[in-house]
Amino acid sequence: MKTKVNEIKISYREKLSTSKAISIKSSEDAAKLIFQGWNQDTIGLQESFKVLLLNNSNKIKGIYQVSTGSITGTLVDMRILFAVIIKTLSVGVILAHNHPSNKLKPSEADKQLTDKIQQAAKLFDVNVLDHLIITPDGNYYSFADNGLL
Repeated sequence: MKTKVNEIKISYREKLSTSKAISIKSSEDAAKLIFQGWNQDTIGLQESFKVLLLNNSNKIKGIYQVSTGSITGTLVDMRILFAVIIKTLSVGVILAHNHPSNKLKPSEADKQLTDKIQQAAKLFDVNVLDHLIITPDGNYYSFADNGLL
């Protein structure tokens, strides 16, 4: 009797060459780019968590929305986050989530999540360059700029 198992296929396809990609030089660059790509109909309604994936030259490989939550929070599944990071062979990431309340101060949960992701990223030699909080009015808070990374 022949045993059957699922075939696993892992792939990543670049549609835009990273040589032509935008390079991130500051938290402001990242925040502007992330805000422009955020759905303006939902940024003030519910929290979402995204990851900006970067190559070794800090050029953008892509942005992936990891989760969508409620008015006051969103859950981040570490397995999904790191599956995307590893699948895209990213060496650097910038984390981002929105605060529909327009409050820029990170919560204790935000700080703990950032630390947890940073610790896990070390295992894969991935640099967590920043974690941005984006507000519906376009303002942002940078963990790196404020010494939390």
